[in-house]
Amino acid sequence: MFIPPNKLKNAFGPSEGEAAQVRLKSSHLLIDRELALDIFGDDFNVNLVYYADRRTLMIAPQSEELFKQLHKAKQHMLKDRNAKGDKTIALHELLIDNEIDSSDRTVAFDCQKALKILTVKL
Repeated sequence: MFIPPNKLKNAFGPSEGEAAQVRLKSSHLLIDRELALDIFGDDFNVNLVYYADRRTLMIAPQSEELFKQLHKAKQHMLKDRNAKGDKTIALHELLIDNEIDSSDRTVAFDCQKALKILTVKL
């Protein structure tokens, strides 16, 4: 029986080349290059805040002072992951302190480009 390759690909989820834009891996939040550029631009640091009641992580570039003041956010380093330009944010402490599942997985997110805010569901 012949099964067309595109049918197999759809049945088993995204391939490596089609990976999700935001994912959790080894207690780091991995953000694809295009999304990182849209939200963070050239900033090397981000401000983030976690709301446990909503299980939501909100992230904005360090240059967005209003976000920091409104949300009482903490500064974290935005690191380059690879030569392609993907970015990572270490979340070890946040995951442990809030007893969040740290298993590797794709996470749901919402990107508000106009406000330069990335909202991630953990």
